[in-house]
Amino acid sequence: MYKKILLAVDGSEHSLRATDEVIKIASLVTDCYVEVLLVIEYDKAKKEVLHASGKEELEMNRRKRLLPSTEKLQKNSIPYQIQLLHGEPGPTIVEYANNDHFDLLVIGSRGLNMFQEMVLGSVSHKVVKRANCPVLVVK
Repeated sequence: MYKKILLAVDGSEHSLRATDEVIKIASLVTDCYVEVLLVIEYDKAKKEVLHASGKEELEMNRRKRLLPSTEKLQKNSIPYQIQLLHGEPGPTIVEYANNDHFDLLVIGSRGLNMFQEMVLGSVSHKVVKRANCPVLVVK
């Protein structure tokens, strides 16, 4: 079974659904460990820094995006650790997952149609194509 799970979140409703699936899986496995990953995009990070009044507020705003997922994990007694990384979400998630040898990577999907995905690209699609471990995309 999956003992080491990477949960990629961004604070969206899709991330919460992915968190729910991780809880279901982790509840079935003893000694399961979840790492919650938030990737801070460079473009968005610049805006966050400009609008924040200090380093503490900036850190607090970033942690707020993790709070719904981490609260669910705590409520269900799932051991977890938080990891914040900077970069482009797709490649950063893949690199982290591949380097740390996770048993499973869980990520939410925005549900783009084929045209939107072709034009915009999809973080979950990029992750599925490049990750070395099994990936669960939650709609």
